Amino acid sequence: MPARDPVADLRRIAFLLERANEATYRVRAFRSAAATIAALPPDELSERVESGTLSKLKGVGDVTALAVAESLRGTTPAYLRRLETTEGTDLHGAAARLREALRGDCHAHSDWSDGGSPIEEMALAAVELGHEYLVLTDHSPRLTVARGLPPDRLRRQLDHVAKLNDALPDGFRILTGIEVDINDDGTLDQEDALLSRLDVVVGSVHSKLRDEAPRMTRRMLRAIENPHLDILGHMTGRKVSAAASGVKAEGDRAHRRSPTRPPSDFDLAKVLAACAEHGKAVEINSRPDRLDPPKRMLTAAVEAGVLFSIDTDAHAPGQLDWLRFGCERAALCGVPVDRVVNTWTTERLLDWTASHER
Repeated sequence: MPARDPVADLRRIAFLLERANEATYRVRAFRSAAATIAALPPDELSERVESGTLSKLKGVGDVTALAVAESLRGTTPAYLRRLETTEGTDLHGAAARLREALRGDCHAHSDWSDGGSPIEEMALAAVELGHEYLVLTDHSPRLTVARGLPPDRLRRQLDHVAKLNDALPDGFRILTGIEVDINDDGTLDQEDALLSRLDVVVGSVHSKLRDEAPRMTRRMLRAIENPHLDILGHMTGRKVSAAASGVKAEGDRAHRRSPTRPPSDFDLAKVLAACAEHGKAVEINSRPDRLDPPKRMLTAAVEAGVLFSIDTDAHAPGQLDWLRFGCERAALCGVPVDRVVNTWTTERLLDWTASHER
């Protein structure tokens, strides 16, 4: 049988582990092995597989070496077969139609802040998923724990993205963006001039999440009124358990280790009315540990007539395939497809975000 591509197989395993929300160290093992194998001359790779010395290389263990050997023999690695067999059921009905309509993802992170992979790896994973665009939304300076980008680093990132876009496949584009912190007073944590340069701005509350409702409401309303903000990110800030999320995957084991957090308290009716008035979108965050907003709030948002953005908040390539979880919740709550901004073309999306600053 002809040999498979062992590097591609290792990367596919890492992707599926990320999608299943498995432990980071396990994902890293396969990505590290892929990088090591990719740097080897083909003859040396074959010789090491035959002599059983592949696992002596830095970054390659017994499990990854076995996967490489199976791949070179022309068979699907057993580890990969197991993941593909257990990766979950297909979407059905309205959720499937919504997922098919999505053209991109408006909330994703790279290793410029707290993501685990370079921008180009995130972009290529999005291409493989059939996206037309991926909005890069690394954190803003205030979130130091997430290596938020001060103005100078954000400017350098914009230059880097411009170069990457020149090299990416036709029909796909990285859109510039940020997940900007909503400050305690409702202002946004980045220079206005820089926010004006970005294609899409997601604004999120990351601090003082247990503030009293009146204070949190004022904070959110001021941010929504800001012409730079386009999407209100994970608006309640909650973290949920595996049981609450209903996500069934091997990643549930890792998911249970995540701390839970109750939703913030604010005047939902006022916040939704402000989003509708100013043409801002409410994010449906697809992360299994967020699934934000809760269904009752999502239903209220549908009734309020607001726009939505179904996003992954991905911090690794495999997490870009978490859109399915957001689509399932959106379908359950009756979210209309035409009110989801990332079902729109790139041109329409950018016209919409630009309209907020006119």
